[in-house]
Amino acid sequence: MEIYYIDRKTGEKKNEIVKGHKYLEWSYDTKMGRFFLEILLKRKIASYIYGKLQDLPSSSKNIKSFVEELSINMEEAIEVDPLKYKTFNDFFIRELKQDSRPINNNKNIFISPADGKVFAYENIDINKVIQVKGMEYSLVELFSSDNLAKQYEGGTCIVVRLAPSDYHRFHFPDSGIPKLINKIKGKFYSVNPIALKRVRKLYCQNKRELTLLESDNFGRIIMVEVGATCVGTIIQTYEENKWVERGAEKGYFKFGGSTVILFLQKGQVKIDEDIINNTDAGYETKVYMGEAIGVKNNV
Repeated sequence: MEIYYIDRKTGEKKNEIVKGHKYLEWSYDTKMGRFFLEILLKRKIASYIYGKLQDLPSSSKNIKSFVEELSINMEEAIEVDPLKYKTFNDFFIRELKQDSRPINNNKNIFISPADGKVFAYENIDINKVIQVKGMEYSLVELFSSDNLAKQYEGGTCIVVRLAPSDYHRFHFPDSGIPKLINKIKGKFYSVNPIALKRVRKLYCQNKRELTLLESDNFGRIIMVEVGATCVGTIIQTYEENKWVERGAEKGYFKFGGSTVILFLQKGQVKIDEDIINNTDAGYETKVYMGEAIGVKNNV
């Protein structure tokens, strides 16, 4: 299965390099693979053990080949030398130089909270939010709260999928006051499109954490971090009930790809036309943390 996305800078359609694509196809597309997926691979213990292995000094030997295979630009990182990282996870959660991800500070502009590939949906039906074409879920299931879900009827959903090659820290899309709503235990399916097309309501099944950001410019924003295969840990680095600035770090994922999903209430934001058009055509759009992806409604 080939996965295409749109490079926003050039408008070019590109084929994503998928780390471990043969493993993913075996796990989700074969009878034997699905058997092992259900009895072991989707469970916390498998991701926990694999994650612990990435914390061992011996794991550092895999960094150089990983960087080369996925063409990761190490010049963006504070530590540019792959050989200087003590473990693979140390490299995976690397921090970037401040000027590598400039923050658009126009208060009327909505920015991406992370590097990744984006689908965006406006005027959502909370009972039929799209996972990928042909697969849907409800906000009640995702939030585990009927009351909270109802507040986002007709609103906007932004899904930022982080691949293993991406910068894996996530940030606040606006200034405001954050508050943790819920930590929901769950499974550890991959969030790669291969898995998203095979597992119904995947986001509602996986481990996830929900934060409410009482933002200064875009109302009440729900941020959902979704765990995935080999992401045994979602680390939150912010302080609850303490004002944060736009672009401030919220947390990071340890090894693996994962997803940040944002929900904004009706009338708050208009997503950029290119992202909506690409979504309608079935393509994700590559974005970077801090760049504009929408504008405040009526501006």
